[in-house]
Amino acid sequence: MDLQQLDFDLPVPRYAHPGDAGIDLYAAEDAIVTGETVLIPTGVAVAVPDGHVGLVCPRSGLAAHGVTVANAPGVVDAGYRGELMVRLTTTSKNPYRVHRGDRIAQLLVVPILRPEVNVVVDLDDTERGTNGFGSTGR
Repeated sequence: MDLQQLDFDLPVPRYAHPGDAGIDLYAAEDAIVTGETVLIPTGVAVAVPDGHVGLVCPRSGLAAHGVTVANAPGVVDAGYRGELMVRLTTTSKNPYRVHRGDRIAQLLVVPILRPEVNVVVDLDDTERGTNGFGSTGR
């Protein structure tokens, strides 16, 4: 995957450890995260390979503070070339301060299937059928 650094004072996003699934994304500016969402630039743009999708996912280290990616996972399509932005929010009553250069999310790049969409009158029957939320009990 090609990555364009837009802010050269930030670390280049990378995998922190061998075997990691996600590439760390860094905050390009300071922010205060509250119950409202805040959009934070990352200082990078990427070219997700065709046949793949980039998923902007929360970092477990921020979860301890109640901070998460508001639209997790955020989708980065293969054709998008703009700066990656991360929308953060918190479930905590306490605001969380993000400093420029903090790791705020991770980008996973995964293959996707694009099945043909067939419009039908009825769908095939399954054991579950139309039973939705809570249909399997507690």
